[in-house]
Amino acid sequence: MSTSPINNFPTILAASIHDIKNSLSTARELIAQLAKLDGVAETPEFRQLEFEATRMNSSLMQLLILYKIDSSLFSPVIDEYQVKDILDDVVAQQKGVLALGGIGLTVECADDLYCYCDSGLINTLLNSIINNAQRYCRKTIVLSAYQSGDSVCFQVEDDGEGYPAELIADLSHPVANGPGNTGLGLFFAATIAELHGNGTKNGRVRIDNESRFKGARFRLFLP
Repeated sequence: MSTSPINNFPTILAASIHDIKNSLSTARELIAQLAKLDGVAETPEFRQLEFEATRMNSSLMQLLILYKIDSSLFSPVIDEYQVKDILDDVVAQQKGVLALGGIGLTVECADDLYCYCDSGLINTLLNSIINNAQRYCRKTIVLSAYQSGDSVCFQVEDDGEGYPAELIADLSHPVANGPGNTGLGLFFAATIAELHGNGTKNGRVRIDNESRFKGARFRLFLP
């Protein structure tokens, strides 16, 4: 008896995501070439195009990782890292799009702060959160990290309107909470946090609207 296509859907979905990512990579290369043309990069249309391409790439990466986790095809590679290096890598990836949108990104982190983590996962996670903050903030995002008890806290704050109440109430699954916002990034963050453990403690995510700007505040605690 042949296997139902529905039974193969997760595998088909993963293969499709890979294919879409390849096409998107080509599109992003073309966008980079367009940015070199006089005056193009300064137009609002180009800024929106570049932002949406970056956002799509981030979402596809999250879906692939979640698929691999759900299929037991993925496990984190934990090592010790200087936290400032992780944050600097995120800024390097974000600064072009943020500059085009006129959004300031500030980093606050001590040079002697270290943590054990999968740096690639944390990089993907933080980029996703900053992409979301860029979409909803006014002009300012602060990316910081500090020691919090026996955990290292990664924090993203912005000066926007804050998270919807339904997201703050439940991070256990993606939910629709407005046009174009599924909650995927926060669900991904909570999943990745759970993969980081030390003894009986696991990483955790907390969100609220108590940033220094009275906007959204995202916190990731890694033990």
